[in-house]
Amino acid sequence: MTAIEVENVVARYGDVVALDGVSLTVGPGKVTGLIGMNGSGKTTLFKAIMGMIRPDQGQVRLDGIDPAVARKRGRIGYVPQSEDVDWTFPVSVRDVVMMGRYGHQGFTRRTRPADQAAVAEALERVELTEYADRQIGQLSGGQKKRAFVARGIAQGAQILLLDEPFAGVDKRSEATMVGLLRELAADGRTILVSTHDLHALPQLADEAILLLQRVLFHGSVSDALRPANLARAFGLDVLEQEEGAA
Repeated sequence: MTAIEVENVVARYGDVVALDGVSLTVGPGKVTGLIGMNGSGKTTLFKAIMGMIRPDQGQVRLDGIDPAVARKRGRIGYVPQSEDVDWTFPVSVRDVVMMGRYGHQGFTRRTRPADQAAVAEALERVELTEYADRQIGQLSGGQKKRAFVARGIAQGAQILLLDEPFAGVDKRSEATMVGLLRELAADGRTILVSTHDLHALPQLADEAILLLQRVLFHGSVSDALRPANLARAFGLDVLEQEEGAA
């Protein structure tokens, strides 16, 4: 089975080519790491997968259907980068997770017992039950990420995209998040994680994709982390920094 299928996708912003013939497939029950430097096209690829942009060429299918349709059906969930969220907005953690149920509530957005049960179960799954009534901005960095994962769980999303979930997160919270994502993959969900954290990649992912406008490599994490492959994705100067920090 293929959960995410990207075929020869080209995406441009004016004269700038963000994606140049990207093709990849990701199956269910796996955590896949998406690796690349800033400007490599990771965010654009996420937008194409979510149906937020239409490629200039090629197509994307999620579980065999159009991404925009999959999103409306709640098949895909998204954990954004921290800077993309207004943390001062007056909503509680429970409210954020309940947003995942909107697609199940119809036009009235009336909360039913089934919605409350789904939210409670999702909060328990990510270990945030005791923080349910706290304003979302009052959480730590790792807790904020888990709240958005809980939203996807409550939504019933079978495909989860996470954009830099470990940025600004301490090592303990990172380990908690890694364990949670591994559990969700074991349940049969498809997890695609954009990350710069190469050191956490072996514990996190089953496979890795190296992206630089096109797919440079897609395979095992150990092979993705080979110096020759990283050099292609990041350049030798960045590679030397990574080795010096190890």
